[in-house]
Amino acid sequence: MTAASPAPAPTRLWKRTPDVALLNRIHENTLCASLGIEFLAIGDDWLKARMPVDRRTVQPMGIVHGGASVSLAETLGSVASWLCIADEQAAVGLEVNANHLRAVRSGWVYGECRAIHVGRSTHVWQIELSDDQGRRTCVSRLTTAIIARPPASAGA
Repeated sequence: MTAASPAPAPTRLWKRTPDVALLNRIHENTLCASLGIEFLAIGDDWLKARMPVDRRTVQPMGIVHGGASVSLAETLGSVASWLCIADEQAAVGLEVNANHLRAVRSGWVYGECRAIHVGRSTHVWQIELSDDQGRRTCVSRLTTAIIARPPASAGA
């Protein structure tokens, strides 16, 4: 009888050094900050964030607005693409879709992003959102196009 081979080490997807504090800092004064989105954790091939369910993120019926859920999903996928590309590249949204599965009235919405495809010119991300009880609330898919980084604009 032979000993079992050790499991292969997980493949690290990111080209940049993942840093939750940096992600939160660079999203100050953006839509993310306006919606209260916070990055929580980064693994070898996943990214997690959360968004509060409050006056900024609900619609008139008191449930999370679908647009807020899509904003959380697109943020996670876009940041994941950014973590996978070189400095001379940029990731821009090409297509996003979402299926809203369960209403959320209070607490937090958590998002977890994982790669479906990371190619030279496109990335495809699966983002699952859940409530405080871990119940799936939304599933989303984001496709990003990888382009040459545009020159910095004046004053930027």
